[in-house]
Amino acid sequence: MDTNAVFFAWNRSIPGREQLSAEHFGQFVQYLDGLQKRAAIDSYEVVFLDPHGGDMNGFFLIRASGAKLTALLGSTEWVTHMMRVVHHLEGAGVVRGVTGPLVRERMELWTKTIPA
Repeated sequence: MDTNAVFFAWNRSIPGREQLSAEHFGQFVQYLDGLQKRAAIDSYEVVFLDPHGGDMNGFFLIRASGAKLTALLGSTEWVTHMMRVVHHLEGAGVVRGVTGPLVRERMELWTKTIPA
C-alpha cells in the first residue's frame, strides 16, 4: 500500500548543541527547497509546536508520491542529514504516512480488519 507523506519530528536540541541545530535546520530547509524545485518532492511544511510539556516540539511534513519518498529516504543526502540529526537533536524520528485521498483508502482497510 502506497504512502504520500513523510513525518520527521523532534523533541529538542541536545543541551549545548543549540547552535548546531539552528545551522543544520537552515541547511535542511535549503535541501528541501532544492528537492521541491527539482520536483523530487511535491511540497513540505515545517511546524513548530507551542510549549506543551510533551516530547514533540516540531516536525516537517514532506509530501510526494510513494516512489519519490522511497528514493528520498534511500538517498545518501537524506541519510547524511539524519545521521547529523542524531548528534544534536533529542527524540528525532521519521515515519511514512498518508494524507488526502489515501486516508480514505487506509480507513477502509482499517475498518475491514476490525475483529467481529
